[in-house]
Amino acid sequence: MSMFDLIANINGAVNSFVWGLPMLVLLVGTGILMTVLTKCFQLTHFKYWMKHTLGGIFRNKKVTEHTSKEDRQISQFQSLCTALAATIGTGNIAGVAAALATGGPGSIFWMWITAFFGMMTNYSENVLGIFYRRKNIHGEWSGGAMYYLSDGLGNKKGCKKIGKALAVLFATFCVIASFGIGNMSQINSIAVNMNTVFNIPSVVTGAVLMLVAGLVIVGGIKRIASVTEKLVPFMAVAYVLGAIIIVIFNYSQIVPAFAAIIKGAFAMKAVGGGIVGSGVRSAVTWGMKRGVFSNEAGLGSSVMVHSASNVKEPVQQGMWGIFEVFADTIVVCTLTALAVLTSGVMDLNTGAMISQAEKTALVSESFSVVFGPAGGAFIAIAILLFAFSTTLGWSIYGTKAFEYLFGTKATIGYKVLFVVFIVIGATMNLELAWDLSDTFNGLMAIPNLIGVITLSGTVSKITKNYIDRKFHGKDITPMYSAFPVIQREQEEIVKAEKKEEAVI
Repeated sequence: MSMFDLIANINGAVNSFVWGLPMLVLLVGTGILMTVLTKCFQLTHFKYWMKHTLGGIFRNKKVTEHTSKEDRQISQFQSLCTALAATIGTGNIAGVAAALATGGPGSIFWMWITAFFGMMTNYSENVLGIFYRRKNIHGEWSGGAMYYLSDGLGNKKGCKKIGKALAVLFATFCVIASFGIGNMSQINSIAVNMNTVFNIPSVVTGAVLMLVAGLVIVGGIKRIASVTEKLVPFMAVAYVLGAIIIVIFNYSQIVPAFAAIIKGAFAMKAVGGGIVGSGVRSAVTWGMKRGVFSNEAGLGSSVMVHSASNVKEPVQQGMWGIFEVFADTIVVCTLTALAVLTSGVMDLNTGAMISQAEKTALVSESFSVVFGPAGGAFIAIAILLFAFSTTLGWSIYGTKAFEYLFGTKATIGYKVLFVVFIVIGATMNLELAWDLSDTFNGLMAIPNLIGVITLSGTVSKITKNYIDRKFHGKDITPMYSAFPVIQREQEEIVKAEKKEEAVI
């Protein structure tokens, strides 16, 4: 047995645990815990968080208003777009297709369940991210699981060492995963699609993307945010409209598609007497696995960019986390699934695949039913935008994790190396590297979930504090930060903003 075979076997064993049913149960279980502790905030306050997220984009200029050149914070809208840039990616296309092909239509139902509870996991991560964040030497906010592990869990009696150790583990896993799942695998998907559809050599694709990414990534978080706030709305709206057109064109199959999803989720009998899909276990496993892979709730990744927002209230950024999962999975993944299920590439009575296509090719075929040859080109361009934006988002995650480990000044070295790996990802077949990075991506969840669960009481207190002030009019001190100095600074800023609004 060669060294590569040994590594592959060890990684396979670890990966089967990391992305296996016990870990998926833990991920969803954390979401259930936070849903209970916050009294089902994502449902009971649905109108409120929608108004202050999606509604705020159109009504509240503070949500989209850029900070000054000297201010290293980014707007709430920019933080959302940058987080969505990293989460809306190949998982929304290839991941959904893989779930349907392997777990059957019922996997989509379990993807919804994962997303429903994942909303509160992501909410909790963002609340903790804002509450425990701090500023680096450049005046940028730095937050994430490594900070609420070291400063939150680490401040509990007898937990200082374990908190620090888990923080280092999380940051290490994140840096390693950023080169694979956040960089090379995304770029490789682009290169393969560009070569297949447009006959563009992979080395050309890699070189162009390396140049463009270099200009953006080296410029730091504000430059990345300024790109993603333009790119993400365009690509998301274009893809959503394309999927909606397909579903409308195949409107007669909408009800049968939903029926297949529900029947497949519980292995109910179809009209012909057969089982829809491939069984409950397969539907549950693949639905949850692809759901978590798509929206990343519980992995502790997107909180690193959400923490860079100029928001003061932890709960406010938590609501953006809820919307992030909602947009990624409930909207985009569902539309991808419906586009596939209504287009005739799958037998809705049995859940059996009629098409021989796989992953992105399956979605391309569904789009081609309506758009003809242009459908494949549309998906190739969608993959280009989705995957490249994911790379930009993950560059921030890796940078922040690297900063925690080695300091702010060392991050320029990480950025240069990250950009160089883009051309490597485009031109090489690195299947083992993909598998390893997938494992490290999943390993991030373990220390992160330990942090969220042990600090669940803190999330509950911050949420109650916010609700008491905003809904019940109680005159109590807001909970902005775990650090007294930052708490006072934020209080002064909020007071100044209120005086300014009163004058206007």
